[in-house]
Amino acid sequence: MRRLWFCLLLFAAFASAGAQDIPRSCDLELPTGTGTRANVITDPASNKRTIYLGQGVVAHCIGQGNTLTADSAEYYETEGRLYLVGNVHYTEPRATVTSRTMTYYQGDNHLHAEGDVVGVMSNGSVLRGPVAEYYRSTQERPLAKLFAPGRPKVTLVQKDTTGRGRAPDTANIVANQINMVGDSLVYASGKVEITRPDLLATGDSAFMDSGSDFARLMREPAVHGKGTRAFTLTGGVIDVYSHNRQVERVVATPKGHALSQDLELVADSIDLRVQNNVLQRAISWGPTKAHAVSPEREIVADSIDAIMPGQRIREVRALRNAYAESNPDSGVVSTQRDWMRGDTIVAHFDSIPAGDTTTKPRIREIVAEGNARSFYQMKSSKGPADKPTVNYVRGRIIDILFEDRKVATVTVTDKATGVIVEPATASSSTQPASTAPGAPGTPAGPKTLGTPAPRKPAATRP
Repeated sequence: MRRLWFCLLLFAAFASAGAQDIPRSCDLELPTGTGTRANVITDPASNKRTIYLGQGVVAHCIGQGNTLTADSAEYYETEGRLYLVGNVHYTEPRATVTSRTMTYYQGDNHLHAEGDVVGVMSNGSVLRGPVAEYYRSTQERPLAKLFAPGRPKVTLVQKDTTGRGRAPDTANIVANQINMVGDSLVYASGKVEITRPDLLATGDSAFMDSGSDFARLMREPAVHGKGTRAFTLTGGVIDVYSHNRQVERVVATPKGHALSQDLELVADSIDLRVQNNVLQRAISWGPTKAHAVSPEREIVADSIDAIMPGQRIREVRALRNAYAESNPDSGVVSTQRDWMRGDTIVAHFDSIPAGDTTTKPRIREIVAEGNARSFYQMKSSKGPADKPTVNYVRGRIIDILFEDRKVATVTVTDKATGVIVEPATASSSTQPASTAPGAPGTPAGPKTLGTPAPRKPAATRP
């Protein structure tokens, strides 16, 4: 007999109230030309059947669009369980699952697949792992769910929505456990690794919504930007915002820490703006103040905005209670650093050609506004090498211009006051006058002792 039909009461859960319009019977179809064998055993006590099928099995539910195929199968009517073995394939309009073995539970309409599991969703996303649980979409469960333990790998396909015909991008997720809900929601936990063409993200747990291009990393998360000018961002929680398959914004809070080739930021909250996989702007703020550190200087303020097109420092704005310090000019030997204070400090840097990946941006101008004060040192032409000339000024605005990394001019506007301190020159050594008798300038005979006349005190010079 080439084809055998069993009108089994599979998937009897559909007989419950509220699901009367859904077909409740399934057909087990034996493919033609395979010599399939069937064995049906009926329990006299319960009148329930156990069916064994071999050498090729096809099962599908009428009107539901799902199909199960395998080398052999067992159906236990008492438990409402269909067990398939060997080259198992499950297909429906929203998903396809393949594995070595598979169990279909009719009570809650879900699959348990084991052995080289591959699940493909309708949007092209793929899950691979040793074990997977797939819960079908029903009236009581509008969104299908796919759960996989055993450190599976999920490949999310992000299609082009701009209409330019570009090939889809992919994001690979590896974790100890992954739970997919619907076509776009992914929950991952345990040593999570997310790899995209533009970045690598890690953390102990993560959430991704490919529909809204949003991802959240938690518990010691880190984001590493790829490319020739890489950057790294860490924090308590990191949110990643994308648009048209490109990362545009990465936010870390609290305990944010961003590191790139030209700048290091530390603050409660850090907001990085990215374009074409390159960092363009970094904003930091928080109650513990923001710290910006470059190879030559450090800036502290309530908030800091670093503008860095092409990931090159162009301008740094420090707002409220700003303080900046830097290394002295080249040639100055000092254990102190130059510093500047003000309500606001703005530092401007020279532009660098895009192809130059080695030259560090040079400071061009730094301006402090609002109760501004500055302390800077210059090489002295008179004193010792380790005694530079010190300049301290105050005013409403202090504007310092640099040339070749050295202070060129300092302009103080309104309420200007200050002082310049130069080191004293080294005094020349003198030889004492001779006191031997007969020496020039000494009396020839004995001197009469007596009370010396009072002498006029020597003049002092401030």
